[in-house]
Order: sequence, then structure tokens, then C-alpha cells
Amino acid sequence: MTDGTTAEHSGRDSGNSGPRGWRAAAGAALYGPGGFYRRPEGPAGHFRTSVHASPLFARAVARLLCRVDAALGRPPVLDFVDMGAGRGELTGGVLAALPADVAARVRAYAVEVADRPAGLDERITWLSELPDAVTGLLFANEWLDNVPVDVAEVDSAGVPRLVLVAEDGSERLGEPVTGAPADWLARWWPLPAEEGLRAEIGLPRDRAWAAAVGRVARGLAVAVDYAHTVDARPPFGTLTGFREGRETAPVPDGSCDITAHVALDACAAAVGTAHTPSGTAPAPPRTAHTAVSTAHTPPHTARKPPHTTQGARELPRARLLTQRAALRTLDITGARPPLALASTDPSAYVRALASAGEAAELTAPGGLGDFGWLLQPVGIPDPLEPAP
Repeated sequence: MTDGTTAEHSGRDSGNSGPRGWRAAAGAALYGPGGFYRRPEGPAGHFRTSVHASPLFARAVARLLCRVDAALGRPPVLDFVDMGAGRGELTGGVLAALPADVAARVRAYAVEVADRPAGLDERITWLSELPDAVTGLLFANEWLDNVPVDVAEVDSAGVPRLVLVAEDGSERLGEPVTGAPADWLARWWPLPAEEGLRAEIGLPRDRAWAAAVGRVARGLAVAVDYAHTVDARPPFGTLTGFREGRETAPVPDGSCDITAHVALDACAAAVGTAHTPSGTAPAPPRTAHTAVSTAHTPPHTARKPPHTTQGARELPRARLLTQRAALRTLDITGARPPLALASTDPSAYVRALASAGEAAELTAPGGLGDFGWLLQPVGIPDPLEPAP
């Protein structure tokens, strides 16, 4: 397996339509020339995230940004980075929801492989790669699930092998999984010797997340995604596709989204309490919504590694919680308004009832409420940690 920066991973060899690993095939289908995430309709034309479900989500993220701001001592410039920004819906919603005094200090970045959409708020800087250094909040909503990964399947002899896929979606088994991918499976997704069992090898996501956190000088990094943990991995994996609002078979031809749930516990451990040498934080792999080669990056957006002093930093332990728990901490509960309000102010009651319905969708068990939130503070306390 490559280290996440080669042509195979980014899909730049998209002329190769023969069977190959899912990581390379999905990279080309999603982010190569004419790929799914470069299409004009954007992701919202095919699936709905929490951002599209309700403006309450952006308001909650704005509240989180305000908490990060307070923890940082209200710096003169406060960064908000929307990783995998789609068409900038979350970035714009957060700016609109911020108090004026905070919004005046915010430097907002939308990081996305597609071109800047017309009519986007001029306060938003549109980038194809992460900024050099972030002081504030880096928020990655449904980004990691689109970082392409290889798929392993157990053969008749009980050996995990790479699954190879053609452009039409047909599959066959390739070589046995070896090296770092095999080590990852052994630790994070051990496969019993039972024919047909499958796993998605999340190593590229671990590296992408660790690299993104490496860009945060001080503040908070948050990843929100479909998730599972090592004690409850799905036995046949989760690889799937979405097209025009419907789940479909994953076919790596650019016609549909290709996604798989995220082993957020492995991502957390990839950063965890490990020492990261300052000045050598790797650039995030050109995967998912940053999957572009430098040949396609305008000169003024080319990024360099952050310049920092020598030494090392030790990060606090990351924390995993459900979206339901995270949003409730940010005052999104789904509680119905008091019935008495219907008599005293019927219009306000109707508005509050509609808001409660949207909040209920965002926090629903079995739905959006079960999404995982991975929080990695850097140099500040966890802003969602309950007060002692």
C-alpha cells in the first residue's frame, strides 16, 4: 500500500480502468478529472448531511467556535476551517450565526476539491488544501468517510486478500494483505478465518486525520462521521454508494458517491497522546475533498508545512461521543416547546415546534444522532467537557 501521497491514491492515474484496489479506484472516481466531487450539482444533489437537514447544525458549530474562542483568550484572528466543505453551506451558516464581535475576528476557510461556487460569501477563503496553521476550530463534517480505503475479504483458506474492482463495479480477490495494512487489520479490525468476511482498511484515514490535526497550532479539531468501534465492527464492511438521494451499489465510474463508515477509534489513536515533532507535521494526503495534485492547484493556494520551533508537543487524549450528546451540550435538544406558549404566542409556538422537529432529526437514535464526533483539543481544554 502507498503512503497516501502517490498517484495511485489520488487517482491521477485515472486512465487505468482495469481491476485495482478500491482505494485507487475510488480516488479516481471521486476526485479525478470529471470525478463525482467535481460535478456542478455538488454533494447536496445526491445526499443530505446534518448541514442540509437544519440550520440548527451550523448554529451549534458556531456555538462551539465561540467556546474555542473563549478558551483561546479571544485572539485577534480566529480561524474556522470547514474541511470537505461541499459548496460552502456550513461555512456560510456558521458565519451567519456568529455574534458580530466574534464574526469580525473570524478568518473562514472552506477546503474543497471543486471550484469556488458562484455567489459565495466573500468573507470565505476557498482552498484546495488546508491552511498552513490553524488557531481556532477545524471542523470536518463527513470528510473522513470519503477518504478512499482498500477493502479486504477473507478467502476460502481464511486469508484476508485485497479486493480488486473494475470500473463497472465487478470485483475479484487480489494478493494477501501484508505490511502496514495487515498490522492495521490485526489491531483495529481483526478478521476471523471465515470466507466472505470483509473489512475496510482505515490506515489512510488515520493518516489524513493525524495530518489535519498537525495543522492545528492551538484550538480544536473535530471529525463528524458515520462511525464504528473495534468492539462492533460490521462483519461485511460498509462500503456503499449514493446517487440522487438513494443508496446504491458502489461503482467507481464517477456516477455516484463512494463512502464507508469510519473507524474513528483508530483515527483517534493515530493522534492520541503521541508526540508530533514540530515543524514536520505532514501535509494532509491528497484524499477525499482535498484530492488534487499540485498541478491543479493555483500558485496562490499552494501550501507549505508550518514553520515552528523545534521540539515536540503532547496532545490531550481525544474524545469520542455521539452527535446526540455533542449537540445537547451545544443546546440542541429536540425538546418540545411548552404547550402554554401556543395560547400566549401561537406564531412563536409554531416556530419553536418546527425547530424542535429539526433538532429531533439531528439527534435521533438510529439516525443522525448516532454519528460519531471525534474531538481533539490542541493547547486548550475540551470545550465540550462538562464543567466539574
